[in-house]
Amino acid sequence: MSAPVGVAEKTAIAVTIAGSDSSGGAGIQADLKTFSALGVYGASVIAALTAQNTRGVTGIHDVPPEFVAAQIDAVFSDLAVDAVKIGMLSVPATIEAVAAGLDRHRAKNVVLDPVMVSTSGARLLVPEAVEALVGLLLSRADLLTPNLLEAAALLDAPVATGEAEMVGQGEALLARGARAVLIKGGHGEGADSVDVLVAPSGVSRHVAPRVATKNTHGTGCTLSSAIAAGLAGGLDLVDAVAVGKAYVAGAIAAADGLTIGAGFGPVHHFYRWW
Repeated sequence: MSAPVGVAEKTAIAVTIAGSDSSGGAGIQADLKTFSALGVYGASVIAALTAQNTRGVTGIHDVPPEFVAAQIDAVFSDLAVDAVKIGMLSVPATIEAVAAGLDRHRAKNVVLDPVMVSTSGARLLVPEAVEALVGLLLSRADLLTPNLLEAAALLDAPVATGEAEMVGQGEALLARGARAVLIKGGHGEGADSVDVLVAPSGVSRHVAPRVATKNTHGTGCTLSSAIAAGLAGGLDLVDAVAVGKAYVAGAIAAADGLTIGAGFGPVHHFYRWW
């Protein structure tokens, strides 16, 4: 039903709490591009600055936790936030500030992407922060979106080699406090990239053809923010994951149409328009 004449319909709003990518392919920049591409207004809370490009990360500067909290309060006190995407939080104090902010503002539709290592191989999360992330954010997130390597690291287990093991690790993360887990199969093998959504209500598979390209910088950020955008727009979790998976698959398939940098280039966030 449309809004009465003269009354604006509610604008879907999502906020990303993550690190900045100076080259524009991942992190805050990828999240905001994704929100825009999917018709959702994006706000941001910058938790860290990175000096990086398509070839690697050369520096990380953490934003003081009290300023992270100030950004959260500024956004939530004014904007009616429908969903939250959480990305790179590299130190325990920042994780604590974000957890407290989520509680303070009763955040909903929280998608947590446990960003640990960049596409180029740089470690983005200090070891002691893993425990804080598990202890403070797993139970506050509606969805956890680890890739195969991250799921193994969170569980201190071998990397899953098939869908049955992916489901098992998803169930293990539920047992550790997660509400739902999407284990991403992009680092796997085979003609298809299979992601497995494990939730108390059941398991669903989300499949897309695997694309042979090196231009995959920001895929994890993009998928988690696409799911958050779907939730912000009113989709249920399974449908939000399906829409997010389809969007990312299209962005990867079109990535070679861009010429960005000499290393791992970004996916094409605006492939539907450019």
